[in-house]
Amino acid sequence: MALTLKLDAIEDLPHTAASDVKKLGWRGVMRAIGRTGKVVVTNHSEPEAVILSAEEYGVIMRALNDAGSQHESALDALRHRFDERLASLQADDAGDRLRSLMRGPTTLGGKVKAGDTH
Repeated sequence: MALTLKLDAIEDLPHTAASDVKKLGWRGVMRAIGRTGKVVVTNHSEPEAVILSAEEYGVIMRALNDAGSQHESALDALRHRFDERLASLQADDAGDRLRSLMRGPTTLGGKVKAGDTH
């Protein structure tokens, strides 16, 4: 089951100034993260870091792994098709079959053939 990952723009995340982090300490930062799951630490109003709860981090990592798995599946299918075609070229009679094909007449009826489906 694929996870739906909703990532907020950095501007939409809750912000806290680095000076507030220093004043409030780690406990204060963790309270802010407990409310929203994430907080942007700014320095002179510029984002410097995003601190995520372990839960938020886990959600992101699971979604990334799921996305990577989907791409791997597609890549594996392509690799399998390529390997099948390559295997036919490595057969003992591949050269003879290719020469026979090239010697034969081409009858395309005025159409261009490009790949298996055209």
